[in-house]
Amino acid sequence: MAIKKINKKIRKYILLCFSLLLTFWLMSLYEYSATFLSGKETDNFLKYICFKFLNHFLTILFVFIIFLPFYYLLAKKKSKKGLLFIKIIFIILIIVEFSLTKYSLTTLLNLGADLLGYSLDDIYLTVTSSESTSIFYFISFLIFPILFLASCFFLKKAEFFKYSGRIFITITLVVLILKFALPSFSESNYENKTYFFIADVIKYQLEKREVNAIQLEGNNEYPFLKPSEATKDVLSPFFNIGVEKPNIVILLVEGLGSEFVGDRQFSGFTPYLNSLIPKSLFWDNFLSNTGRTFGALPSLMASLPFGEKGFLEIENTPTHISLFSILKKNGYTTSFFSGDQSSFDKKINFLEYNGVENIIDENKYDDSYPKSVNGSNGFTWGYSDYEIFKKTLSVLDDIQTPRLDLITTQTIHEPFTFPVKEKYLVKIDSILNSGTKLKATKKQISSNKDIFASILYADASIKMFFEAYKKRSEFKNTIFIISGDHRLIPIAQKDKLCRFNVPFFIYSPMLKKAAKMKAINSHYDFVPTILSFLSKNYDVTLPKETAWVGEGIDTSKIFRNIHKIPLMRYKGSINDFIYKDYMYSDGNLFKIKEDFNTYKISDKKVLNEITNHFKTFKSLNAYATQNDKIYPKNADAVVAEIYQFTPEELAKVEEITKDLTIDDMFMAARQKAFNNQRETARLICNYILKKVPNYVDVRILKGRTLAWDGKYKAAEEELLNALKRSPYYDDVYLALLDMYWWSSQNEKSKIIVEKAIKNQIKNDDVAFKMARAFATMNNTEKAEKIIDSILKKQPKNKVYIKFKKSLQ
Repeated sequence: MAIKKINKKIRKYILLCFSLLLTFWLMSLYEYSATFLSGKETDNFLKYICFKFLNHFLTILFVFIIFLPFYYLLAKKKSKKGLLFIKIIFIILIIVEFSLTKYSLTTLLNLGADLLGYSLDDIYLTVTSSESTSIFYFISFLIFPILFLASCFFLKKAEFFKYSGRIFITITLVVLILKFALPSFSESNYENKTYFFIADVIKYQLEKREVNAIQLEGNNEYPFLKPSEATKDVLSPFFNIGVEKPNIVILLVEGLGSEFVGDRQFSGFTPYLNSLIPKSLFWDNFLSNTGRTFGALPSLMASLPFGEKGFLEIENTPTHISLFSILKKNGYTTSFFSGDQSSFDKKINFLEYNGVENIIDENKYDDSYPKSVNGSNGFTWGYSDYEIFKKTLSVLDDIQTPRLDLITTQTIHEPFTFPVKEKYLVKIDSILNSGTKLKATKKQISSNKDIFASILYADASIKMFFEAYKKRSEFKNTIFIISGDHRLIPIAQKDKLCRFNVPFFIYSPMLKKAAKMKAINSHYDFVPTILSFLSKNYDVTLPKETAWVGEGIDTSKIFRNIHKIPLMRYKGSINDFIYKDYMYSDGNLFKIKEDFNTYKISDKKVLNEITNHFKTFKSLNAYATQNDKIYPKNADAVVAEIYQFTPEELAKVEEITKDLTIDDMFMAARQKAFNNQRETARLICNYILKKVPNYVDVRILKGRTLAWDGKYKAAEEELLNALKRSPYYDDVYLALLDMYWWSSQNEKSKIIVEKAIKNQIKNDDVAFKMARAFATMNNTEKAEKIIDSILKKQPKNKVYIKFKKSLQ
């Protein structure tokens, strides 16, 4: 009797597992249908649903084993408790699976350990950039839990219930046999997404333990260190060498993969870039070292190792040098231009560490520049490519030459929105209807019209930039570098290598001949090459030693690879490595063909060889970044540690801020400031600013507390710093005008007032404080004019009325 009860309870548990299996499978049908209806490429339907079913069942088998003890213990006392517990767990799993499915539909990739590399704020920004957050969006998450509960009810009533145990065992045996019999069974596009996510996170954690940072001493203490002259000057034969140092202008184009340029698979939408190929040094077999934007700056501008989650995620920035820091020491003015928040992916930390003088990001644009806004949810990354180039051109006259300018774009990125999008969608239709020969199918293009429109727009924006730049006097003495940060994600990738494949142009009026190169190189090779060229031909002094991961660009016109190239697919995953004409990826070996396609091979000798080189790099990467052994602290290295904390201060601030988000830390600092604990408030502010230098509200709070304590010089320095970072933010002007009022420095208020007028600050409180400053300087006429203008809008404001009377 007891055995019968146990069997019945187990059958009920198995029944819930089958309901979960059915729900997962229906979710896969939804995913297939959504992909098909969007016009994107889909697998063979029968193969897809069969393989999905088998992989979902494998996941259910693990779920069954993991939660069986919990169910049994609860069901032993009361059956309903066990069933309720399992239902809750399974509903949570369904919501997780659906969330991961939604992510996959957007990016065409399964989400894995890359999630661990991002903060909650970054995740929110990334999700809301592509997804609508309306009530209907959240309602969609209820559909599959309801289907699960419905299937539980109907399966229990069916005859199936009696034989569920036998069926479960039979399918288990079949699935286990097929897993080993079918090579494509475990391909990521067929895997259960929750299973993939958990397996990838576990794999990531195991790899962290496996790769131990080796200990090196003496001459090997800095393993990446090498003599500066180790990199040969390969560019001189292509250039007419002048007398003046050339300007270096780098365009890092978001999402620009090689497949979209030249004559590759998705070409035809970059006519201007294509026109530059016969006028440039051009590499189409070039690689970005990371699969997302987070690694572009440290790879391209400093040839730095990755660390654990990407170089910019290292808590205490290791000592290093870069193209920025070296050229700055050689008289170059260094600048960074973008249309987003430079704090995203911690770009600002890298830029400020390397002493970049001009940082133009989203905060530096006024209302005359239209933002790119996602119409479905109002999200914006900032400004489109055309606006970024327009802004760049508007400030170049104020920047002294020679210049090193890095311009990063962002339109070729989800949600593929820009101000004149409709115009470019029409252009895509015109291309499709014109009979133009394209390698991509009409279906591929029409189902991704937003993406191809953004590529066409980005190309037109680049054309506008170059056409305008050609009219500038320094054009003839400028070297332009154009590359992608990685290949865009939402169009299906043909293989593992595709994600990293980006074009690389060196274009300049100084070139005496153009050339198309077939050699494999990566962003790591750029800095050593450009510096070798500048040091050999111009008065550019290099440090005696450098620590580049790359060895320099290969200009061979024959297809080959002389580099060992590590690739970080996403934050926290170093699973890919290029050696000779082979790619190692997730334990598999691929041969790279001359057309840059790949195919899987089996060669134990090559696999062992490439694995050993890869392990060596990962060990050196861990050692150098964990122990600050990339570059020695000396006069060549820029070490911009603004805030130094004593052990006692660090312990105190970490205790206060434990488990708090950055925004919560700011609120804690505000509370301390208002409770007259201003030293502690400033300590928290410094702690935040070390992590997020562009958090302007924190700088304002710190400046105000300094002013409250009568430390006006320090307050002024902090608030002017905030103004430089956010010249269109009202609160900065309010704080500065208050500080000058309290410190009787009203003459200085004139400069702030003029800047506020120039930047069209229309805040009434700012205007009032302007009037107050003019009154103190005995300029009653101007004070009256300002107060009269704001009294028209707020005629009953008692403070303004009182001030008006004081002027009479």
